[in-house]
Amino acid sequence: MAPCHIRKYQESDRQWVVGLLSRGMAEHAPATFRQLLKLPRTLILLLGGPLALFLVSGSWLLALVFSISLFPALWFLAKKPWTQYVDMTLCTDMSDITKSYLSEHGSCFWVAESEEKVVGMVGALPVDDPTLREKRLQLFHLFVDSEHRRQGIAKALVRTVLQFAREQGYSEVILDTGTIQLSAMALYQSMGFKKTGQSFFCVWARLVALHTVHFIYHLPSSKVGSL
Repeated sequence: MAPCHIRKYQESDRQWVVGLLSRGMAEHAPATFRQLLKLPRTLILLLGGPLALFLVSGSWLLALVFSISLFPALWFLAKKPWTQYVDMTLCTDMSDITKSYLSEHGSCFWVAESEEKVVGMVGALPVDDPTLREKRLQLFHLFVDSEHRRQGIAKALVRTVLQFAREQGYSEVILDTGTIQLSAMALYQSMGFKKTGQSFFCVWARLVALHTVHFIYHLPSSKVGSL
């Protein structure tokens, strides 16, 4: 296992970072597709649709063509939440990472580098909500290249965010992840994050029953130095 070190993002890292984001999101489409196929409404469509069409038209061929054509449509639905997330991200905070994450105190973006390649990343931004009683930081875009997983890189990146939060005087760190991302949820819970709820981040996610789970990590002063 090649050594890996974590450092702040540089503009020369952009191509690597965008690639990590795009590949990381695309990886979830197959699992989302399998989940979509198990939904009751999908089973009704797959079984009932062709049967209804046969009863109306009397043509098994037409019913078969209709049934086969449903799978590309379902695959499109499975991919859409992830592609929309990438498009949205590249038009918002990751359109200019330096400006979004590195231009002010209280936010940062890190990459994990191994053998002169960026193999992981994570960002952190303050939560801008005047109703909050506690100073809160949000973790964004934790990704590790598939060939460098199970080496503790993701955990090291999360620890980097938590340490940064302590140093900057934050009381809480929050993050969102998908129910389909089982390894990510297991990682966060193993590090002390607690679930606070769930929602759908877009209409496409609702269509495929892809919930976003919200997590929080409390940083009381009594735990300083415990990581």
